[in-house]
Amino acid sequence: MFGKILVVDDEQPIADILKFNLEKEGYQVVCAFDGNTAVKMAYEEKPDLVLLDLMLPEKDGMDVCREIRMKLNTPIIMLTAKDTELDKVLGLEMGADDYVTKPFSTREILARVKAHLRRQSKSVDQNNNQNQGLKINNLFIDTEMYVVYKHNTALDLTHREFELIHYLAKSKGKVMTREHLLQAVWGYEYLGEVRTVDVTIRRLREKIEDDPSKPEYIITRRGLGYIMLNPQTGGS
Repeated sequence: MFGKILVVDDEQPIADILKFNLEKEGYQVVCAFDGNTAVKMAYEEKPDLVLLDLMLPEKDGMDVCREIRMKLNTPIIMLTAKDTELDKVLGLEMGADDYVTKPFSTREILARVKAHLRRQSKSVDQNNNQNQGLKINNLFIDTEMYVVYKHNTALDLTHREFELIHYLAKSKGKVMTREHLLQAVWGYEYLGEVRTVDVTIRRLREKIEDDPSKPEYIITRRGLGYIMLNPQTGGS
């Protein structure tokens, strides 16, 4: 389960430490030290995962994340010295899959990287064995091509958004708690930061619902979690 990782950080000592430890684990690592180079390398190298610092010269991490998301569904882990909920939410809104607050331990970074790549590899293996997608009213979830269609038009989902809607669709008609979704979709404990689920659900609703303020597919069960319904029947 090795792959190519793009490390983006304007502090070369930090980038060098990450590169050294990731290569020691068997990963191929390429580095960028500013925002413009990061976007260029992401498009050219097509890494399996991106470690992206928030504060960068020329173009900040938020803009880099948004531009990468325009063409790639590669998992992105934000590295940020800021620890406010707003910064974390903004990162997720831009399409990041995860975030780690500086100062961080190398062990934590390696654990996050392995978790994301393991989840991605597992999803590909499972979906390669499926010849059919999932149909829910006007949505079709293509589990081979990792694409969700609405009225036969492909939606622009991130890898994490696809995994979340796929999991909810497989569990259609069942209430899923935020904590359960963190474990099942993100693949490890988020130390109670269930806002990660809420933000991703909100992004999904903006893409799949006719009116995100009155969702028909992904419904909130207050005090419990979320449930995927079929708008035609209102049930499973």
